[in-house]
Amino acid sequence: MAKTLLELDERLLEEARVLAKARTKREAVETALREFVRRRRLEGLAAAAGTSSMRWTATDVRSMREG
Repeated sequence: MAKTLLELDERLLEEARVLAKARTKREAVETALREFVRRRRLEGLAAAAGTSSMRWTATDVRSMREG
């Protein structure tokens, strides 16, 4: 794990901590980063929808995500 020094808006960080129900600032930041990455990946999947000859159902995608 990398240590990184960041200058963050304290009010925004506290709001994120509360909304994420995180106990620490670190937990809040990690939750926010995971959510950001998840949403961007989903946006990429949505943009690619219909561009493939493969036809997956929502159930297929869920199964692939769960491993």
